[in-house]
Amino acid sequence: MEYAHLGRTGLNVSRICLGTMTYGSSQWRPWVLDEAASRPFIRRALDLGINFFDTADMYSQGASEEVLGRAVRDFAKRDDLILATKVYFPMGDGPNDRGLSRLHILQAIDASLRRLGTDYVDLYQIHRFDSDTPLEETLETLDSLVRAGKVRYLGASSMHSWQLMKALALQDRYGWHRFETMQNHYNLAYREEEREMLPLCRAEGIGIIPWSPLARGLLTGSRKSVASKATLRSQSDEYARQLYEDTIDLPVVERTLEVARERGVPPAQIALAWLLHQPGVVAPIIGATQIEHLDDAVASVDLELDADDRRRLEEPYRPHRILDHR
Repeated sequence: MEYAHLGRTGLNVSRICLGTMTYGSSQWRPWVLDEAASRPFIRRALDLGINFFDTADMYSQGASEEVLGRAVRDFAKRDDLILATKVYFPMGDGPNDRGLSRLHILQAIDASLRRLGTDYVDLYQIHRFDSDTPLEETLETLDSLVRAGKVRYLGASSMHSWQLMKALALQDRYGWHRFETMQNHYNLAYREEEREMLPLCRAEGIGIIPWSPLARGLLTGSRKSVASKATLRSQSDEYARQLYEDTIDLPVVERTLEVARERGVPPAQIALAWLLHQPGVVAPIIGATQIEHLDDAVASVDLELDADDRRRLEEPYRPHRILDHR
């Protein structure tokens, strides 16, 4: 495993991050693995040198954090790992059980710490931008968490570039701790982030940790169409059908499969290796429901793609509508 600084920080993380949305409770989503089935994946990730784990309070309504927390206590030393979680989405039916108000953030961090069984998280991320809360309120509250020792670093997730720049400007103006990472939607099939968000992150020293690096499995070649129901997840993942389109994305998938056949490796390795070659990308966040998914992800770190490989992979891409993730 290779390790890299997380953005401009001195924190070293594995070049692959294991996302744990897949682990928690099948009552939340039918494709989610329950705890007994989840633990071997976390253990295998540790054996492979992965030290970076990403979750969120809303994954399985908190069960994902609990599963990850118990596995960490059983399999590793807490201080050897980088744990990331997120706040924003509803965690209850009340009007204040969501968003980025001071009230909700303070409640959410304490609840996440209890579920994770730790007294701090390494990276605390806003899961989305909250247009209903004054940005100053959100940023000042996040800064207070770092100063209180509950959080080591702050991160953001999918939003518009102007929103991130506004947040950074306010953090600089008031001397608040800055966002150090951007967890955004970026892969061979969706590259609109290259227009503004990625250049902004590189200019500001923000580490890029893309979600859905395999386009919800589309880039693995496991299904022939966005609407295909070849896997349990694809049978119930309506969100994927909002993100991708056969007419413009399948040519990208076919080219990925073509390069993979030529190199004699699984297409997932090609798609991840391409991401790892992009300037500013620190660690794609991968999901795994089969052990070989982890092995392929780690193998991609050592897979070199030359300029011609990258040109061919990028050639079939066609512009998408800009997705406003909410």
